[in-house]
This record gives sequence, C-alpha cells and structure tokens, in this order.
Amino acid sequence: MFINKKINVISFGEVLFDVFGQEKKIGGAPLNLALRTASYGFPVTMISAVGNDEDGKVILDYTKENALETAGIIVSPEYDTGIVQVSLNERGSATYEIKFPSAWDFISVDEKIIDTVKEADVFFYGSLACRNEVSQKTLFSLLDSNDTMFKVFDVNLRRPFYNIQLLEKLMNRADFIKFNDEEILEISAWMGFESEDLESNIKFISEKTNTKAICVTLGKHGSILLWNDQLYRHEGYPVKVADTVGAGDSFLASLIAKLLSDQNPDEALNFASAVGALVASYSGANPKIESSEIDVFLKQNAY
Repeated sequence: MFINKKINVISFGEVLFDVFGQEKKIGGAPLNLALRTASYGFPVTMISAVGNDEDGKVILDYTKENALETAGIIVSPEYDTGIVQVSLNERGSATYEIKFPSAWDFISVDEKIIDTVKEADVFFYGSLACRNEVSQKTLFSLLDSNDTMFKVFDVNLRRPFYNIQLLEKLMNRADFIKFNDEEILEISAWMGFESEDLESNIKFISEKTNTKAICVTLGKHGSILLWNDQLYRHEGYPVKVADTVGAGDSFLASLIAKLLSDQNPDEALNFASAVGALVASYSGANPKIESSEIDVFLKQNAY
C-alpha cells in the first residue's frame, strides 16, 4: 500500500479519553494521527503525558498494543489523564468540553526523546497542546531541534484555548497546515483577509506564513489541497455517519503518509478521503480499518 521506505514519525500533544455519555474511548487528535500512521507500518513515537491512574495505564497499554513507541509518554504524579466530554448533534458532529488541567498540559522530555526528534522525518503537532505554557515551551523547543523534518500543523481550534498570536507562530513553523473550512476563514479574517473564497484564503495563508502545502477539509463536501504550487480538489465520499470524531485526523494521517510515499496528489487525496469517510461511519476516533476494507470501499465508490 505504501512505498517501502523508512519514515520516522513523531506526534506531539494530547492523549485522553473521549467520553460519550456513559462510554469512554481513547482519543486526542495527535494520538489519533499517530495510531493511523502506525497502522500503515511507519515507526511512530508519541510524545505526551498521562496521569498515574487507571486511565493512564489503559492508554499506555493500548498505544503499545498498537505499535507506538511510548518512551515519550511521561506519567505525571500530579495531574490526571485527560478527559473530554463529547456531545454529538443529530448529524454526528461533535462539540467538546475539555478538562483543564490535565497531564498532557505538562509535557516534558528527556535527552533520549530530544535525540529521537532530531532523527525524525515527520513531526505532527496541533494548537490545543499549547494551551498551557509547559507543553507549549516543550513543543517549540522540539520544533527548533530539527530543521530538516517535515512539520505538519493540525489546526484544532477549541475555545477558549487559542489566540491569533500563538496560531501565527505555529503556522510559521509548519511545512504543511491542515484546517477545516471554518478554521481557515476565521484565522484569515483575524489576519486581515476578508473573503469567503476558500482558494483565495489558502493562497493568502500560504503567502503570509511561507507554507507551501495546505489542506482544507470541507466536511461532507470533500477537501482542497495545495501541493507543489497546484490546487487539488476531492468531492468527498458519502457515508452514513456514526460520528465525525477522529475522521479528520485519519484523513490527515493518510494524506501525509501517501504524499511522503511519493503518491500522486490526486491519488493521495482520494485515498485519504476514503479513510476519513470510513472512520466517520464507525463510532469513535480510532476504529480498526484493514487495507482490504479501504480497497473495497475505493472500488465500490470509484468515480
């Protein structure tokens, strides 16, 4: 499914439990990215923090079982493992109530992890992990430690945990930025650009942040990708949505995995759209999806 070359991947940020009523499921956008990337056979190290509690033990066991390197996940004696209360509307779209403080607000690293980051080829990071100064400082120090790795910024606006000054700093460090349509319009407007045209907003952000690769997801209407100075579009795949939690994360992980395996951008976008749609058809952020299921889905939904 992927070109057989070793690409070392780091994912930095929150690991937690999403709580749907009485049901708890492991999640957090950076962990979702890590798990989906690892499912394709890439070596992935997760950098985060959990509490010294039962939830933390469950997450550590789960990540190990799913082929993640967990040496970068510290166990905090002071703070609990993260919890997010998730509410779904009638369309399966989610809103979130995120507990603060949580263990992942206090991520620290040792020399061994810094050395691992220095050898990384890809580094995933998001905006939510920067809501507390400790994790924010750690993130920027890691971003500065390796100039050659491909830095992927997953914009993840969760009120009230962001501001435009921080977002500009995070965008300026990125080689690739992923937004949804609402996020890019909000951020562009903050930066003084008033337009509802998504392609114009992509070009504006690209020029302002000197970022050559940008993707905007449009929910059920697909996605737009800027790659090597060209724009690519995908109309998306219709599915019966169970919930949208984690679908965008699996889309992004799949897109990056394909692009960095030298896949044609149209084909990479098509593959990522299929995986994102399949994830949305399941409950929870990290359903197991076999390559055969993706192949069947693509054949059944061929344009």
